[in-house]
Amino acid sequence: MKETGKKRVLVAMSGGVDSSVAALLLKEAGYEVVGAMMRFWPDWKEMRLDLEPAWETCCTPDAAYEARRVADLLGIPFYLLDYREVFAQEIVRPFLEDYARGRTPNPCARCNTFVKFGALLNQARRLGAEYVATGHYVRREGEALLRGVDPNKDQTYFLWGTPKEAVPHLLFPVGGLTKPEVRRIAEEAGLPTARKPESQNLCFVGGSLRDYLGRELGVRPGPVVDLATGEVVGEHQGAALYTVGQRKGLGLFRPHLERYVVRTDPQANVVYVGPKEMVLFRGLEVLEANLLADLPEEVEVQVRYRTPPVRARVLSHSPLRLRFLEPVFAVAPGQSAVFYQGERLLGGGVILRGLEPLEAHDLPLTMPA
Repeated sequence: MKETGKKRVLVAMSGGVDSSVAALLLKEAGYEVVGAMMRFWPDWKEMRLDLEPAWETCCTPDAAYEARRVADLLGIPFYLLDYREVFAQEIVRPFLEDYARGRTPNPCARCNTFVKFGALLNQARRLGAEYVATGHYVRREGEALLRGVDPNKDQTYFLWGTPKEAVPHLLFPVGGLTKPEVRRIAEEAGLPTARKPESQNLCFVGGSLRDYLGRELGVRPGPVVDLATGEVVGEHQGAALYTVGQRKGLGLFRPHLERYVVRTDPQANVVYVGPKEMVLFRGLEVLEANLLADLPEEVEVQVRYRTPPVRARVLSHSPLRLRFLEPVFAVAPGQSAVFYQGERLLGGGVILRGLEPLEAHDLPLTMPA
C-alpha cells in the first residue's frame, strides 16, 4: 500500500478504531490524508433527551469529537460534512417505507451505496482526492473486492451495491488485518479510540428498533393468523415490527407447536405464521441487482450477514432468480442477497421474495411491488 506520489485520499472517519487505524496506515504509507466525517444526526433541539444513549454509538457528536482528536494526533485536516438531507432521503425514508410495506430493509448496505461510495466519492473529487478510504474489513485487488481476512469481521456483505466504476478509487487499509491486530496498532500509536467498544445500534435509531418503528409508523395491535389452520392464534403489537422467520416475540406458547412468521401485511395489520417448512425456501428473486462481475452458472449466496453462504444456480437474469442447492431458512423480502465466488464479491440485490417454500400455501408471500 506504499504511495510514493503523494496521492490524496479522503478517509471516512466514524470516530471508531477501524477508521482511525485506516487513516494512520495510509499516512504511514505516504498518502496525503484528509479526514472527514459525515453528519447524520439532527440538531440538538430536535433530539429526544430520553434517547440520548443511542447517540453514543457511531456517527454522533461524541464520535465526531473522537474522530477530530485522532485527526489532530495524526496531523491531518478534518472536515465535518453535512449529509443530513441526503441521509434522510436515501436511507431513513426508504427504511420506514420498507417496514410499512412488510419488508425488512438493510440500511447499512444502502448507506454504503448511496452515501459513502456515492455522495462521499463526489465530495472527495471536489477536494482533489483520488481515493476514498474506509475502515471496512474488505480487501481490494485491482477491480475485485474480496472478503476481509478476519472471518468474524468481514463486511463485504454490506458492499454489494458499490458502483463498479467506484471500485478502483476505494481503499480498505484494515481489510488484511484481524480486529485484535487493529486494536494493537491503535494502542501502540496512542490513538484515543484504541479500546472503544463496537457500535451496535443503527445510527439513526434512538432506543430500540421496535420503539422507533412504533413511533414513526404508528403501529397498533392486530391478529396473528396460523396459515396451517386458518385460525387466529394470538395478537401482535404491530405488523411492521415482525420479519419472515421470526419466532420469538409472538406470544405463542404452545407445546410441540413451533410457529414462525411467514408473511406480514402491515396494510391489513395481520401477521401470518406457520410451521418451519413454510419459511424454508428453494430459491429467491432479487431486484435492484448490482453486479461487480459476471455471474457464473453457480454462485454462493448469503441472505443474512451472520449466516454462511450457500451454493445456488442462476436460473435467469431478468428477473434475477436463483435456486439453492439446499433449502434456506427465512429468505426475508427487503434484505440483501449477496453473491460470491470463493472470496470474491460478485454483487448482490434486494430480495423481492423467496421461491418455492417446502410447504406450499395459497397466500402470496410478499406484498405487491
